[in-house]
Amino acid sequence: MQTRHPLQSRRKFLTSVAAAGVMAVSGARGEDSHWPDRPVRIVVPYPAGGSTDVLTRILAERLKDIFGQPFVIENRAGAGGNIGIATVTGSPPDGYTIGSATIGHFAINQFLYTKMPYDAEHDMIPASLTWELPNVFVVPTDHVPAKTLSEFLTWAKQKGQVSFGSPGVGTTPHLSGVMFAKRSGIDAIHVPFRGAAQTIPAMLAGDVNFAIDNLASYIPVIQSGKMRALAVTSAERWPTLPDIPTMGEAGIKDFVITSWAAFVLPAGTPRPIIDKLSAAQRQIATESSVKERFLIAGARILSSTPEAALAFAAKERMIWKDVVAASGAKVD
Repeated sequence: MQTRHPLQSRRKFLTSVAAAGVMAVSGARGEDSHWPDRPVRIVVPYPAGGSTDVLTRILAERLKDIFGQPFVIENRAGAGGNIGIATVTGSPPDGYTIGSATIGHFAINQFLYTKMPYDAEHDMIPASLTWELPNVFVVPTDHVPAKTLSEFLTWAKQKGQVSFGSPGVGTTPHLSGVMFAKRSGIDAIHVPFRGAAQTIPAMLAGDVNFAIDNLASYIPVIQSGKMRALAVTSAERWPTLPDIPTMGEAGIKDFVITSWAAFVLPAGTPRPIIDKLSAAQRQIATESSVKERFLIAGARILSSTPEAALAFAAKERMIWKDVVAASGAKVD
């Protein structure tokens, strides 16, 4: 699978977008003084407790402080997040329904699902990128003896067949697991769950052998010692896990994958509302206390203009279309 150069270029692009976000959005203040004048719903298209839920709640707290109105989280899981995002795109374009959309909704699901309930390029408008996070290769401490990725491969090949969990078919944890199995030559069965909140108990019970899942969901269980982190999928070691090697350092080359997210609104939402939300995310992304909370949770906060988010999503589609095709995954 030829992903090296596109994945490296996506990282450089995302870094530049993050930097540009500091200068984003001017001239929008005061153009829509009435929004928000009542509670705003943020649809999280995954179950409570997963990385998207955890990080969105941090942002919702700050948005409440900035705008003086509640930003209420609504978890609408299912179909790889399509159900939740379809709820957003099908809502009135008045700024009172926001989606916490991820890489899957922008760049993966349209190549994975035979039928989509929304058009990723036309039915939703990103206000700003919100974060990125790597996946982490984890094993349950009580059931898998490996302390390094090399030891895991030896153990897995001796075992004959292993299993890995993910939040669902076509997610970056699923595609990461598929890529890892192909690259390393192990026999690995995919076990899809509805989210990390279901994957983690299954791993701790010994029903699933490993996961390459979003770091933000696994920080607490790694810190507890119940799971062991063997590698991260970021290009460099992650700041909060400095002793954990990258996949490249652990022996799996050209394996740089990060998940990213953005706030989206229905097409037709007035530009002043989009700009006010984008400006708020820009402000939040500069706050040291929030940056620290995100790092502790396993992510890096981002901000961007709507245009930069659209451009980044377009580049991502080119990459993940090929990755999904190589995985052979398809959902009717």
